Amino acid sequence: MTQNTTESAVLTRISEIVTPIVSDLGLDLYDLEFVSGIVRIVVDTKSGVVGENGRPAGVDLEKIGLLTRLVSREFDHSEPVPGRYTLEVTSPGLERNLRMPRHYMRELNKVVSVRLTAPLEATGERRVHGVLVSADDKQIVVRKEDGLEVAIGYAAIDRAKTVFEWKPTSKQEARHSKKKFSKDKFVNTTEAKAS
Repeated sequence: MTQNTTESAVLTRISEIVTPIVSDLGLDLYDLEFVSGIVRIVVDTKSGVVGENGRPAGVDLEKIGLLTRLVSREFDHSEPVPGRYTLEVTSPGLERNLRMPRHYMRELNKVVSVRLTAPLEATGERRVHGVLVSADDKQIVVRKEDGLEVAIGYAAIDRAKTVFEWKPTSKQEARHSKKKFSKDKFVNTTEAKAS
């Protein structure tokens, strides 16, 4: 069995354990990685959930902690990861990595930064920055600041993420934003060893 096959099998088993737990907590499994002994579980609120401020709600620290405990307990029982590993449970944060078509579809009408594997034929650009106007299973379309829309196939994307843009606010909104901002990305890390 090769390293990739082993990691893929472990990732499949982890997903089978984690997905129902995440769903039971009313969250979405945004991303799941198993790389170099690190199991990284990234969760988000379900699409369309709105917080008290009328903006999309984020995952709170209590849910991250509860999810960490539940997953850790289940991992101790079923031992899906051979040897030592580190368990990280986190939210995607303000600037989210976009790796799968469903990530792009969730972030429509947001500003994105896309690094390409090769320059665009028409303009020679290696980076595209603008508003994500559409996404499907084959490609995304980004409207740049000059109004030009660029279609990009997933195979041409090296790396992409959403871009958080700071906007001026009133003092009252700023106080509320600081409290919200401090909770937008949580990471809970646990080290474990399979017996």
